[in-house]
Amino acid sequence: MKALLLGLIFLLELALLAAAGLWGFTLDAGWPVRLLAGLGAPLVIAVVWGVFCSPRATVALPAPAKLGVQAACFLGGGVLLALAGHPLPGAALVLLWAVDKAVLIRSGNPI
Repeated sequence: MKALLLGLIFLLELALLAAAGLWGFTLDAGWPVRLLAGLGAPLVIAVVWGVFCSPRATVALPAPAKLGVQAACFLGGGVLLALAGHPLPGAALVLLWAVDKAVLIRSGNPI
């Protein structure tokens, strides 16, 4: 069960990056702006995640703060997906993450 939940959270993290890229590439702007946003938004999220949330994070946060950063990333990804014209998948991304994270925490898995 734990492996399934961890696998799902990994896929959701990849979906988060894809959502940020989709938002950038679907902006109503010139191609240089779309290219910059489409590549830059996922990069910013990946850097924030790597610095604060990865197992080898360079900044060690207490569990509640780490959970807050993760929640902010996923809420931002959901909003970006909604702004790209996909509000239901955006809400589903956030909801699936929240449920999966709650079950993982309840089962004793560290944040």
